Amino acid sequence: MKKVKIVFFIYQLGAGGAARTMLNILNNINREKFTPVLVTLDYEGNYEEHLNKDIKLVKLNTKRLRSAIFPLAKVIRREQADIVFSTIPNYNTIAILARLFSFTKAKNIVREAAYLGGSLKENVKLFAYGRLYRFASKVIALSNGVKENIVKRYKINENKIKVIYNPVDLENIHKKIETGIMPEEHAAVFQNSSQVIITAGRLVKDKDQQTLLKGFARLKEKTDTNIKLLILGEGKLEQELRQLAKELSIERDVFFLGFQQNPYMYFKQADLFVLTSIHEGFGHVLAEALAAGTPVVATNCKPGAVEVLEDGKYGRLIPVGDSESLAKEMLNILSLDEEEREQIKHRGQERAQHFDAHGIVEQYEEVFLQVMKHKINRITGDERA
Repeated sequence: MKKVKIVFFIYQLGAGGAARTMLNILNNINREKFTPVLVTLDYEGNYEEHLNKDIKLVKLNTKRLRSAIFPLAKVIRREQADIVFSTIPNYNTIAILARLFSFTKAKNIVREAAYLGGSLKENVKLFAYGRLYRFASKVIALSNGVKENIVKRYKINENKIKVIYNPVDLENIHKKIETGIMPEEHAAVFQNSSQVIITAGRLVKDKDQQTLLKGFARLKEKTDTNIKLLILGEGKLEQELRQLAKELSIERDVFFLGFQQNPYMYFKQADLFVLTSIHEGFGHVLAEALAAGTPVVATNCKPGAVEVLEDGKYGRLIPVGDSESLAKEMLNILSLDEEEREQIKHRGQERAQHFDAHGIVEQYEEVFLQVMKHKINRITGDERA
């Protein structure tokens, strides 16, 4: 059978969860069945250096998303793509329009990663996305909660939607834990602390690191243990968060370490991973923390964290924005004895196996092949499949 050529489109292969998912699919997809081509705008992404060398990378000559429609259409024609795969509504819109203007027989598959909507303005916008998604052959939702939201707000038939969790490259995580070398100034934080709490994510409103800082300040009031908080990530709220740490008198115990190419060696050495998001479509970083063997406390941000942690079976859940509950659960985890910690570690690593990239990418491959089979059947006039 002729290999299926897939054009993967994303704004840039940057530092976010969508880019990490795209990278994991690209690097793990079966090369005997598929030929992947990655298309981005004219940016240098943090994850590009981790892209396998056999994957063709095309950068469009524009930094504006809306200006990418016709250049992307040209790439779809030139590459003779069978499938155009994209993720996140704005990028999906561009990918669908580009495919239509390519005047080819390529098919769109779009992925939805977030639990969006709520206000009237947002719901109207999502309904508009749903009208455009009629031109896609398949919609992939990264959790059951996201699927329910797509049906409700995008008004898309549930039969068109397939739930596939985020792929987590467990092999790469364990390799990076074993081979990673931490900068001396970062290693010193672990060496000079009794216990270390860590978080990772963009420094933006939805991640709500404000609640984490307030919860950490309350934790410090409850114990005289030398506990430090490490915050991995970049974002526009960094200075605001630094100021809050100062106001809470915890600035000496909070370390902003920026984006790290290898966060897993930090997770492994930490005593606790905390996520205080308001919304999470999946909670990719939670699965990564479980894979590293780190106990987890997270807000019950639906649908992601609740599904990844299976309603608290694999990590402690607290209400969104509740700094007092957060402080209490952090203290509970940090007070566990070694045997209890080992039990949590093993349970978490077992849960992480459900998201292993190899198995998850196989699910994506099945969808790609199903779409191709349907495409061939339509061309030949055989609609039985």
